[in-house]
Amino acid sequence: MLRAVAGGDAEALGALYDRHAGWLHARLSRRCADAETVREVLQDTFVTVWRSAASHRGAQAGGWLWVIASRRLVDALRTGARAERLPEAAPEALAPSAEDRVLAGLEYGDVGTALAGISPELREVLRATVVDGLSTREAAALLGIPEGTVKTRAMRARRELRAALERLVPDAGAHTGVRGGAHGGALGGTA
Repeated sequence: MLRAVAGGDAEALGALYDRHAGWLHARLSRRCADAETVREVLQDTFVTVWRSAASHRGAQAGGWLWVIASRRLVDALRTGARAERLPEAAPEALAPSAEDRVLAGLEYGDVGTALAGISPELREVLRATVVDGLSTREAAALLGIPEGTVKTRAMRARRELRAALERLVPDAGAHTGVRGGAHGGALGGTA
């Protein structure tokens, strides 16, 4: 179907939208309470698909669509946060959600610095599985690697990220939730 979209087939895009828009809308709505933002992100997602369907690699479209949608949502939330910081913004602006604070920390805080220090292939697996919330199967399809490789790289990435955080902030494990053990939080896992 994506090949047809890449060839300019608007009906194929409509069929792709009909097949995936419902679950994308539901997942985006869980991450953002603003219905208008969710609708805009969903529209931007399918505009991006229309423009770049030829660049899709892999067998399953769902993982690729979710990566596009989640990145568009992050962009929209950043744009909204910038608009709130402008002088003419309403003084009673809402506090950022926990997810917004985590995503900002991933880019600008110690975690972002630590992420920049690990290898790109490990970083991409972490972004796909932790930040974008993809399953192992979806991440494997998106990245074009076997599921076992996703699991191995995720384990190595967590270990390297944990070590990098320890170098940056010696007591990081106590404050970030990044620690060893089978239930060590989002970035935890067995060492």
